[in-house]
Amino acid sequence: MTNFLGGLIVILIILFSMVLHELAHGWVAYLLGDTTAKEDGRLTLNPIKHLDPFLSFLLPLALFFMGGVVFGGAKPVPVNSSRLKGKEWGMALVALAGPMTNLLIAFLSFLVGYYTGYIYDEGVIGFVFVELVMVNLGFMIFNLIPIPPLDGSRVLYVLMPDGVRSFMSEMERFGILIVYVLILLGGSFFSIGMTNAVSGILRGFYWIVGA
Repeated sequence: MTNFLGGLIVILIILFSMVLHELAHGWVAYLLGDTTAKEDGRLTLNPIKHLDPFLSFLLPLALFFMGGVVFGGAKPVPVNSSRLKGKEWGMALVALAGPMTNLLIAFLSFLVGYYTGYIYDEGVIGFVFVELVMVNLGFMIFNLIPIPPLDGSRVLYVLMPDGVRSFMSEMERFGILIVYVLILLGGSFFSIGMTNAVSGILRGFYWIVGA
């Protein structure tokens, strides 16, 4: 399989995975009473509405061609926490919806690939199943990093005292820049951490199927 075909498959998997990730955020917010995402046109399968050029394309593709664990993100879904049932806890549920969707995609892809044997196939079909698992696990883990505006920060926020919450709110304006800097300066650290985390989850998947 050529690098071009591999890159194309990864792009399609990124689009699929990120759209469902963002839809999960928006739909959970909508179910909890906030219509902001719907009003902003984010409850859609149109990837253009969701994706960020760097986090959604350049970063994951660069990692793929460098042989690292693929991870990335998308434009944050707008959410008005004051409209949500449960307020901060509602926001935590909205945040968790995206990464948990990626985990579900990864697990279902693993199950289908494992029981059909395709996950061990060295051709295109096997590559698709492996990348569905790996890309979605990478996205899940990356988005759970507790730095605003990544999803993990929303979960951490609800558990923190007011002083820490104030700091995190101030950090929100610069959080994405901090994420960029950490990725650029700590590339090897991220790669090792992501690889270990993905490997641990994969061991859990194999344990579940008794392998």
